[in-house]
Amino acid sequence: MSGIDEHSRELIKTRILSKLKDVKSFPQFVLETMRKLNDPTSSVSDVSKSLSRDEGLVLRVLKLANSAAYGMTRNISNISEAIALLGYKSVSNIVLAAQVYSTMDKGLSGYALDRGELWRHSLMVAYAARYIAKKTNNVSSEDAYVGGLLHDIGKIILNDYVRFGYGIIVKMVEEEHISFIDAELKVLGFDHAMVGAILTEKWDLPESYQTVVAYHHKPNELPEDKAEYQPMLDVVSVANSVCLMLGIGLGADGLQNYMFPEPIERLGIGSIEELMGDLVDFAGKISIEMSEMSNPD
Repeated sequence: MSGIDEHSRELIKTRILSKLKDVKSFPQFVLETMRKLNDPTSSVSDVSKSLSRDEGLVLRVLKLANSAAYGMTRNISNISEAIALLGYKSVSNIVLAAQVYSTMDKGLSGYALDRGELWRHSLMVAYAARYIAKKTNNVSSEDAYVGGLLHDIGKIILNDYVRFGYGIIVKMVEEEHISFIDAELKVLGFDHAMVGAILTEKWDLPESYQTVVAYHHKPNELPEDKAEYQPMLDVVSVANSVCLMLGIGLGADGLQNYMFPEPIERLGIGSIEELMGDLVDFAGKISIEMSEMSNPD
């Protein structure tokens, strides 16, 4: 292979796996809270007691419960009341988003993404996926939101190695006319989707999210034994492509993104242009949410 020998490639693969082992799991109280939120038999008081161990999370839940989007005419200051209003799924997503944010809130020079840009892109894809899921009614909108939020999580691990092999990767993209993610795999032995799937498994997240992360660039290659996740994968794949077409979080690999027609057909989306027009409106909401994540008080 031009530019990198097999020994170096194996060394890189070993270091990537080692780095994955060093990534910390979520704090125990977060895992406990999410387990309770995903258990319909858990009481609101159980959930609120667990959630109350993080003041920042409590503030975010209360802020969302009091937002104009929920049309409340009075102030909600009780966390149990806020959880009951929002529902377990929405609160679970707030908890997960807070953990993912702390992991993603950094610059990724290997992907030419300034600090905040990976989070902006991930959040926009999450919003877009939720919107598409509601519009097409093929998958849970909240599950689609999480899939969108997590889809590029592998970039935080691969960043340093992509930076090291950037020249080789870009040259391969140009000369062999392949995608950036395919060049990642050829040069490093891993691509960010594979690494992201390993990371979500390490975090003990559901198989549906692991699958969407692993195949979001290859929506037509889903194995038959995972066919139940096809609608969710299609939603996130289309959401990611549309957000890149809108120029949100392009980075080094965004310009090589390919919009697959099959997921669009499977979802029954009539017009991508119309969908893009609908999603532009979310850009302002993303900026507000990013500001709130940075300054929870």
